[in-house]
Amino acid sequence: GGARGDWLNGFLAGITLAMALLPEELPVVLVVFLGLGAWRISREKVLTRQIPAIEMLGAATVLCVDKTGTLTENKMALVRICAAGQVFADRETAMLPETFHQTLEFAVLASQRDPFDPMEVAIRESGLRLLANTEHLHSNWHLMSEYPLSRDLLAMSRVWRSPDQMNYIIAAKGAPEAIIDLCHLDTGTAQGIMDQVDGLAAQGLRVLGVAKAEFGQQTLPGVQHDFAFQFLGLVALADPVRAAVPAAITESHAAGLRVVMITGDYPATATNIARQIGIESPGGTISGPELDALTDAGLRERIATVNIFCRVVPEQKLRIVNAFKMNGEVVVMTGDGVNDAPALKAAHIGIAMGGRGTDVARESAALVLLNDDFSSIVSAVKLGRRIFDNLQKAIAFVIAVHIPIVGLSLIPVMMGWPVMLMPVHILFLELIIDPVCSIVFEAEPEEADVMRRPPRSPDTRLFDHELLSLGFGQGSVLLIVVLAIFGLALYRGLGADEARAITFTTLVLASIGLIFTNRSRTRPALATLQSPNAALWWITGAAAAGLSLILFIPALSRIFSFGRLHPAEVAFCLVAGLATFGLFEAFKLIRAYRQLPHKPPVKHGREGRL
Repeated sequence: GGARGDWLNGFLAGITLAMALLPEELPVVLVVFLGLGAWRISREKVLTRQIPAIEMLGAATVLCVDKTGTLTENKMALVRICAAGQVFADRETAMLPETFHQTLEFAVLASQRDPFDPMEVAIRESGLRLLANTEHLHSNWHLMSEYPLSRDLLAMSRVWRSPDQMNYIIAAKGAPEAIIDLCHLDTGTAQGIMDQVDGLAAQGLRVLGVAKAEFGQQTLPGVQHDFAFQFLGLVALADPVRAAVPAAITESHAAGLRVVMITGDYPATATNIARQIGIESPGGTISGPELDALTDAGLRERIATVNIFCRVVPEQKLRIVNAFKMNGEVVVMTGDGVNDAPALKAAHIGIAMGGRGTDVARESAALVLLNDDFSSIVSAVKLGRRIFDNLQKAIAFVIAVHIPIVGLSLIPVMMGWPVMLMPVHILFLELIIDPVCSIVFEAEPEEADVMRRPPRSPDTRLFDHELLSLGFGQGSVLLIVVLAIFGLALYRGLGADEARAITFTTLVLASIGLIFTNRSRTRPALATLQSPNAALWWITGAAAAGLSLILFIPALSRIFSFGRLHPAEVAFCLVAGLATFGLFEAFKLIRAYRQLPHKPPVKHGREGRL
């Protein structure tokens, strides 16, 4: 019966090997990780529309963020009106002096009647409150036409017809420089107004100019410039910075992420807000018109040191994204309007606004920010890094744990020993391995330094050289230990069933040790015991309980072809398992130590890559 036994053994070994070699875990692991990752990120108020973006987040190097609503609360309040060289500071109780009536009246007329733009809402609220008992609100006037903001002229006009007047009355509001341009003021007057604008902007206020015109002909001109505008004054609005933003920006900088602010505001306003939240811009600011004037090469050079873009229109964001990409950065870009769509598509990770975003922006984006808050982006980046880290730990574990399975299926047959692993053993191992690699590692809390290290390079593969060598290294150690035990047991004259039981018990215990080792790539396993991971303990407990039942209930032992083990042999298995675990830990500490001296100091930002 020897020959028959051999081919049967060979056949069993073949089936066993086929089961062992199926790397069916990896796709499952990826799906579970990214699915649970999307769920975790959604708890930070970020919705995932494109799953690969989660993995990309960990590599992000530049966060390009709209100022209004993302860094600020987007709750505008009109706080100053300037007219005829005087300033009115709005307080709840104040009465509005006559000097300022016309400026506010025309600011309201230049806005929508039921506005949704926060700036217009604020202007309208102030108008209703401060002009309530005057004749300046004109609810019976008819809107005849509108001239929207354009890329060339940051001003808008609305054309009204009043019941008791033949002429059209035109109200304009917009960037102070655009309104001055429309009013054709002389240099001295213009300079006086711009000094006022600078004073207000330096306090972080958004400043708008207001103008009026009358027009007698029936056909309206094609452009706003054809009206004879008269300058009325300025209105200044405050938009408070979100409370959590300064801390989130500090955290981004520590993580080697550049935060770039993009705004339609005047440079002095943008610089003031940047100072409040902790964005430094050594290269000054770049304004929309300057951006148009720069060549692509010139822009790439400037953006190496500029973190503030002001007076930008949405269509220009695409150039900003592309310039960063050409400089080798991984770009996150936020946007909310239809015109932001090309930039959101071009960015590595486009983030649309959930609160105020348009459908078009959301369609083009990989993520949707439900609360429009910058700090949620930083939380998402942190989770992105954690997910990538944990995915690598899971993959290293999967590789390591399969090597002894393959080895124990093949080598005993080649050596002419009894069969070691049968399908039922592999089934038991897989019952431990599958949930471990997907659920235990996924739930592992982030490493302490996750936001204090530079972003990983975008060309880092999930299966990098270091990860493969770690997995194969651990797996080989495990294989050598269990083969040695199996060989030694047979050599000492133990029956095949008993040798199999001892070897399998050691394999299971050492595999559990492997989980504990791989929870962190750098910290010793004892240190990781402080970080909670409920799934880990459930699965460890279940594995230990399952193993005990198989060893001590004869009916189950027979299914597994195990002999009876004495307490001394069980103790030996425990010691062998612990010793293997000790080896893993020693290797990890040596590797962590070897990596220490070569690490370049983490610099602020990405100077190293430019």
